[in-house]
Amino acid sequence: MRIEYPDIGVCGLSCRLCPMYNTDAESRCFGCKSPTRMAVGCPFITCAVKRKGIEFCWECEESETCERWKNHREAGKARDSFKCYQTLEADISFISRHGIAKFQKIQERRGELLKEMLSGFNEGRSKNYYCIAATVLDLDELEGALSRAEEESAGLDIRARSKILHRILDDIAAKKGYLLKLRK
Repeated sequence: MRIEYPDIGVCGLSCRLCPMYNTDAESRCFGCKSPTRMAVGCPFITCAVKRKGIEFCWECEESETCERWKNHREAGKARDSFKCYQTLEADISFISRHGIAKFQKIQERRGELLKEMLSGFNEGRSKNYYCIAATVLDLDELEGALSRAEEESAGLDIRARSKILHRILDDIAAKKGYLLKLRK
């Protein structure tokens, strides 16, 4: 089968915003539907892609009654693993209303902003934090935060730059009620 959206997970997660996708380490993941991940698989890949020949759970005729996908989505409302699931339900809803192509464009922009945060503001300990921020904040908020951080941190070292961006993102999160850490 032809995979059209390799960096959008079968269950709806955006691989672009995952810490394992944004690493140069040998353990780098190239997305849930990359050849390596497809070989290892997960229950969603096995069921949707390998058994049914569909790319996403919501394309399945059993999606409304699938206990595994329902449990995954319910768990994502309350906790995270190494990856932020806070927007999973809203993302699936967005896709059902606007389509996967529009969602992909938004995720590409989020991925670009995340790369800017990682290259210009990561002092070596903020990757997960920036991945969560790129997942949770609105695009306008992310763009504004990065712009402000660039202005306020011109000429400073990476640690000072990181502190400035953290402060700006934390202020936005406090005002909007966002959680910029993994829920364990």
